[in-house]
Order: sequence, then structure tokens, then C-alpha cells
Amino acid sequence: MMESFLDGRVLLHSGDMREVLAGLPDNSIDSCVTDPPYHLTSIVKRFGAENAAPAKHGKDGAFARASRGFMGKQWDGGEIAFEPETWAEVLRVLKPGGHVAAFGATKNFGFMQNAMTWGGFEVRDVIAWLFGSGFPKSHNLPDGWGTALKPAFEPIVLARKPLSEGTVAANVLRWRTGALNIDACRVGTDENLNGGAYAATRTRRDDGWGMQRGGAGEYTPPSGRWPANVCHDGSDEVVGAFPLTGASSGRPRNNGEFKSVSKGRDLPHTTFGHEDAGGSAARFFYSAKADADDRIGSKHPTVKPVDLMQWLVRLITPPGGTVLDPFAGTGTTGEAAFREGFNAVLVEREAEYQADIRRRMKLAEAGPDERARESLKAAGKADYTPMPLFGSVA
Repeated sequence: MMESFLDGRVLLHSGDMREVLAGLPDNSIDSCVTDPPYHLTSIVKRFGAENAAPAKHGKDGAFARASRGFMGKQWDGGEIAFEPETWAEVLRVLKPGGHVAAFGATKNFGFMQNAMTWGGFEVRDVIAWLFGSGFPKSHNLPDGWGTALKPAFEPIVLARKPLSEGTVAANVLRWRTGALNIDACRVGTDENLNGGAYAATRTRRDDGWGMQRGGAGEYTPPSGRWPANVCHDGSDEVVGAFPLTGASSGRPRNNGEFKSVSKGRDLPHTTFGHEDAGGSAARFFYSAKADADDRIGSKHPTVKPVDLMQWLVRLITPPGGTVLDPFAGTGTTGEAAFREGFNAVLVEREAEYQADIRRRMKLAEAGPDERARESLKAAGKADYTPMPLFGSVA
């Protein structure tokens, strides 16, 4: 079943991703941004069957807890993200040179990388999303010993379908895919970037998508720092981990030139900078972890911030292009694509999250008050009524 939202800009297919993708044409999608199952619970397959003896040994037994899946979700079991056939089907529908950005878990994303490679992709990089809100899932032992480190980042595998043309430039001219939108994803800074490492790159400006424009000699200084393969949540813990080589604090600030629609403001995408240039976290894209505004009442355990998804879709999708998310979850990729002026094709199997996607699409153009009300309503809490700053309601 397929549903259409936001004047046809976002399509939702309900069902198994392989079955849905089998019905999509070859070379029809520009990019893929997705958050597949992390498969932290392969024990579901081995011990979680309805009649499996280990799962019957008490509701709180180790096997019983694990067999319920990651945070109680059975869909995290299996190995679909580790199977080359999964990524071969994504590869088929992507245009030559099309990129995929896929989240993974630190303990096993290598399996996903291998599956992507065996499925035909070229792994180009891994982006580290750093955050300060993780907590160690460790079994404490005597004398200060334990069994796990505190989680502080998630890897995002960046891969590309092989080019069909001899060069990236030729591929971009034919398919509009194969390059990264560097200029649109730069990190805002007040620092003068005309000298130093940027002095040797005084070339004509382009449209941010690899196609030069302007006459000979035309030059515009860089609009911000080159995007890095690190991004972060702006938390005190993460920012404090970076050395400060400048005089200011390195605290995050909104650049002001671009503001986030997803936070109820008025411009289509987010560029965050910091007060400090030096060696601090100012060098990297900043997006806070998913908050209530991002979740809109969803109980999904791994909702991603819309700002981060906007940055990713902007990085790898050509203007006016179509983004695929075969593991759509609550639909953050779809909302991000819409806000960035792209189209989106979403696939989601679980009925619970299909409902989350419908609610998200309904609220994609809503203001913060309406989003807050719907978030509380979806979470089963009391209705939200904004209060005046001074005085009382008449």
C-alpha cells in the first residue's frame, strides 16, 4: 500500500523493504539516508521463538530479556542490514553515483559496511556523530571493573554507487549524482577563511554541486568551514572534550543566516557554528539529540534529530532530487527531505511507526505549539496550552 503526503512530495510504502524496492525502477532514486535495524539482538533469532525453552525461563531471565529485542522491539532482530542482497536492491534503484548514508551501531556496523560493499557499493567514509547523553550498559564487577564503555558516538556509513561515466564531473552532468554538496553543508564561522589552507583553493565559485559558474576571475570567499566527517550534539560533555585554541568558550550558537524550520522557525535548513574557531567543536556540524519536537510523541527508541537528517540529505542529494529511506521508522528522513526541498520515498513495515509517519507528515508544516500539543496527545499526556509570558489568561 502506498500513501502520499505533502502534495505528493513524500510517499510512504507500507511493507517489507525488499518487496517494495523490487517494484521501483532501476536508476530512479538520487540518494538514500536511512537508519536500519542495529541488530543488537541476534539472540532473538536463536532463542526468542515462541516455543524456545530459554525464553520461557522467567520474564526477567537474561535470555527472556534479550529475546524481546533491543528495548523490547522484536524488529531489531534478524540480519537484514548485514545481508548483501538488501544493499544490492538499494544499489539497483539508486542512480549511478548516488550516495547512501546509513546509521549503525559501534559494535557491529562493520558487518553492514561489508554487506554494502558486497552489494556493490563503494564505501567512501564514516561520519562520527558524537553525543554526551549516552550511558554505559555495563555489568559492574568488584574492584572497579566493568564490561562496557560509555557510548558517545554513532557511526554513519557513507557509500556511493559506482559511477557510470569516466569522471565524477561527467557523471554529475548525466545523472546529477556522484558529488557531495559541500557549500550547502559548510559550518558557519566568523573566521576569515581567505588565507591559510584556503589560499590555494581560490577558484571560481560554483553552485555547491560541482558545476562551476561565473566568469573567469570571479571569486567569493568560502561561506564557512569545509564539512567534516564528525558532527556532534553540542552538549557540554562533547564540547568540553575538544581543546580550545581560541580565546572564547566554544559554545554552540545559531549562525542566524540559516534557521531550522523543524524548530518552528522560518528558513529551510540549519547551519550551526560556534563562538570559537580554533580546535574546539566549532569545526563540526552541530545538531542536538532528538527532543520532543523531533519525536512528536513517538515511542520509537532511536529517533534521530530532524536537523541532523536535513544536513545528511542536503549533503548527498542534488537539488530537487528524491531521497529513499527503506527503514523509515518515524519518518524523520521524509520530513528532512521535505524541508530541504527534496522528494522522499519511505518504506516502513511496522504499523506502529507507519502511524508515527502519518502524524509527522500532518505536522510537517505546523508551528511549535501545534507540534507540542500533538506530541503530548500521542504520548497520552494532558493537552498542551501555551501560557502568556506575563499575567494570566483572561
